Amino acid sequence: MARKARQRISYGALTLTHHQEASPHLPPLTLFYIDIVLPLANSPGGHRLGVNGLAVDSDRSILYSGGRDGVICAWDLNLDLKKDSTETQNPFASPDDPPVDGGAKKTSTTFRGQVQAHTHWVNDIILAQSNSALVSASSDITVKVWRPHSKEDQTATTIGLHSDYVKCLASPGPHSDWVASGGLDHKIRLWDLNGGGEKLQISVGEDENSDKGSVYALSVRGQIMAGGGPESIVRLWDPRTGKRITKFVGHTDNIRDILINQDGNTIMTASSDQTIKVWSMAAGRCMHTLTMHNDSVWTLYSNHPQLSVFYSSDRSGMIAKTDTRGNLDLDEGISIAIAQEHEGVNKVVVAGDYLWTATSSSSINRWRDVDTQADIQAPESPRQHRNSTLTTPSKVPSPPIAQKSKALPDAKKQIPFSSILRISNSVSMSIARGKDNETGSYNSEAIGRKPSEAMLDSDHGVLHPYHSLPEETIEGQNGLIKHVMLNDRKRVLTLDTTGEVMLWDLLKGVPIQSFGKRHLEDVTPEVNTMESVANWCGVDTRTGRLAVVLEENYCFDSEIYADELELEEPIVFREDQRINLGKWILRYLFANLIDEEAKRDEAYRITLLTNRSRTQGLRRDNAPQALVLPPSQSNGWQQNQDDGESAITPRPTNGFHYPAITPGLSIGVATPAVAPSSHGTAMQSHLPSTAEEETPIENRKSHSSNPRTSGDYFSSAPLPPQQAVNGNEAPAVPSEVGAQAPTEPEKDAKGGSLFGKKFRMNFPKKLGGRSSVEAKPTVVDDKSEESDKSSEKEDKIVEDNFYGIIQKIRNDYDEQLETNPSTALQVGVSPSPPTETPVLRPPPNTTVIIQEDRPDSGGVADLYRGTIKSVGSDADLIEKTAPMWLGDLLLRNQIPFKETVKVSFVLQPYQDLLPSIASADGNSRLNANRMLRAKKILGYVAERIEPQPEHPDPTALKPEEYLDLYCQNQLVPHTMTLATLRAHVWKTGGDVMLYYRSNGRKADLEKRLSSQVVSESVT
Repeated sequence: MARKARQRISYGALTLTHHQEASPHLPPLTLFYIDIVLPLANSPGGHRLGVNGLAVDSDRSILYSGGRDGVICAWDLNLDLKKDSTETQNPFASPDDPPVDGGAKKTSTTFRGQVQAHTHWVNDIILAQSNSALVSASSDITVKVWRPHSKEDQTATTIGLHSDYVKCLASPGPHSDWVASGGLDHKIRLWDLNGGGEKLQISVGEDENSDKGSVYALSVRGQIMAGGGPESIVRLWDPRTGKRITKFVGHTDNIRDILINQDGNTIMTASSDQTIKVWSMAAGRCMHTLTMHNDSVWTLYSNHPQLSVFYSSDRSGMIAKTDTRGNLDLDEGISIAIAQEHEGVNKVVVAGDYLWTATSSSSINRWRDVDTQADIQAPESPRQHRNSTLTTPSKVPSPPIAQKSKALPDAKKQIPFSSILRISNSVSMSIARGKDNETGSYNSEAIGRKPSEAMLDSDHGVLHPYHSLPEETIEGQNGLIKHVMLNDRKRVLTLDTTGEVMLWDLLKGVPIQSFGKRHLEDVTPEVNTMESVANWCGVDTRTGRLAVVLEENYCFDSEIYADELELEEPIVFREDQRINLGKWILRYLFANLIDEEAKRDEAYRITLLTNRSRTQGLRRDNAPQALVLPPSQSNGWQQNQDDGESAITPRPTNGFHYPAITPGLSIGVATPAVAPSSHGTAMQSHLPSTAEEETPIENRKSHSSNPRTSGDYFSSAPLPPQQAVNGNEAPAVPSEVGAQAPTEPEKDAKGGSLFGKKFRMNFPKKLGGRSSVEAKPTVVDDKSEESDKSSEKEDKIVEDNFYGIIQKIRNDYDEQLETNPSTALQVGVSPSPPTETPVLRPPPNTTVIIQEDRPDSGGVADLYRGTIKSVGSDADLIEKTAPMWLGDLLLRNQIPFKETVKVSFVLQPYQDLLPSIASADGNSRLNANRMLRAKKILGYVAERIEPQPEHPDPTALKPEEYLDLYCQNQLVPHTMTLATLRAHVWKTGGDVMLYYRSNGRKADLEKRLSSQVVSESVT
């Protein structure tokens, strides 16, 4: 069977998803998501979680960063990045020297802008098309392009999808019109940056018949593309054809980064095995293994054509610069520890005289580059070395030599000997040549550019990076990293990166209380409540913000009683009225959209009536207004104007067509009192019905109340209210259609076949998000009464999206004009009123995202991104991208049908002090809606143990005032629901055991009822 499709809507704290049954004859239906991200307080810009990607536009002096919060930020560096430090740097200059022009030089970085490009981690970013396009790869399986200098569109556009996390990107050159991406789906894909889609796809490991092949590192240069991953194999392909060229084997752990030189004959790889390897394409093997790192090497960077100067960083946080220029053997180069970060370094980029590092912190550090052509400072004497190792802790860098140059202005700037790294294990460690007796330093030129030979035979001491502190830190923001959903399903506790615990209101979309820096586990018991509410949303903090996800198959499951709400504006509710949480929040997330659609609907009706009047003016005087057709079999949900009846099962509604009634709170017999007879007669309960159950459903003007003139094979006569209480079904009462998810209207009608009378066969119909074709009933009556007009209406096809609901509304207008041209049109846009959804005012800058599920690629793609404030102006786009069930909810106040969840329980008198409510065979097992309150159960008991007066006394005690309910020897509060009772009091499986007794407020109740029972038994 075809896969079910879902639609999901999410907002800063909410996301909603729809499941839709696909026809076995049609392709899988599309899944939509709407994501909404709540804004955090004081959001000036910047990342809220760690930074994974960096890219520099040297021409414009802009730094781009991609973070784990899904955000891409742009920073104005206010620096001249076109100078080369190795060529223009004054060897006698100091960072503390004033500017040459004597003026104050502005070097502080400022925030330029940002875009919430992704809904998951950004793993890599690169600049392309002459720095006009920024491409990003994310764990939300998308590859997107953002054009920050475009004046038309400032949003990130999806150019491709993988079926798993996308880990890396590569571009063949700064002016190329395509990029390559690699991910955990074992695929490398080439994407056209001009909207051409996928150019080429390469399956990694396919030639080796391996199920492995995740890609963590990727690089392209000319006619060579290299990729690597956890298999420790470097694979090479031709990017033009996708054919594999060769592979290199030598690493023993995950390959994390790859560089290719300009000629394409040398490849450099960094691995988690703590080594950097240099491979020769001509020789087809590894030529050098560099071991300057003592931890997993995570990133490489080089802007040198032959990779003679490159930068590397590792998991311990050390950043190294290696220079092998002028040396035939790489072992003769120099490697310097530039800086030491506090966390592992995810990315290093270099421009001009500076380098920037990204770590798991939300901040970005800028460091001054080091001139590797400078002389190396002489090592300390053994005595000095011993003293320094005793007073200096491990890995704590010493002040850079640049600070000492101020005290010695005439001394040439030198590289501290303690900052030199052993470039390879094969390097000789003897003190050999080139010591300057006058200055006490080692001249790198005098020793033949082999400064590593200036080291001692033994360990030369504690490593001191060249820089102890960054030159500047681009500060990030605080992000959320952990959350706990409370039992009421309305509030969430969050923990941020500073350790602060915050309480959020999901309905209002704002934080309501701060608990300071405490453990989340300590705060949870203080604010949690003893209640059980159905799950209606998912909460996510993976991007550092609070996001709530709603899925159509459960977002309408949760309800709360209106008398428990704390509203700004007082509203008069019915007794025990319940509010659907999913319906409530969606109503005000898209309030501006509803207003816009209402305006468009009004304009459409005015235009329709105007055109109708013009058409009427062109008719002859004696022309009939319309063709006379047989009575229609389908009159929708309009008021019954004649005895005509539709052959189509009507869809349930909870809008204006029915009076607002609290959903079904009736109690039904869970176990039949009498075993079923062999001839199949329907079983009935021996319990009398309550007053609530006896409310006649025939009062409503709907198809379910219309008399049927003929029946089909599956038709059956309606049961009396007391007969409807059978099996696990609650009695059919008016409360079963209301603010809750509407149930299926009764299909029973008077008359019908004998088979239908004997066997109650009701087939529930799935509702919501359907086209007009899907709205047809399963069984169609082919009688001749079906008119041509009804068939014509059914043949109208509408789009399977939000706009499809608008089409249905407009089709209804056309039908109204055809049938009753002289009457006013009944307005089709009828959103839920404040009595069903009290007014909410979520923050207007809350982000709203509509996403589409891509089953073929295993993930989702963004279709729309906006805010609560902008959904009205974006109505045209939302009509095309939003799912149909959302339109049904917002414009027609209809939610998809779903069976009510019930709880079974056994109800008995406490110590037999009161009469039993059991049936004649002793059955007292019942079931009811999980949201039924204890006081309703007591009302049920009161109606069955004592006769009810014909004219109730308004001053009389209510059942909950003179009766008590017990479970597990605990007194049950009158407002506790069955769901809470089962979860927090009963705490076990099986039927819940409940006992009722008198609390003494009604004098002699137990004695009077007991004597009455005795007299009845004697009689």
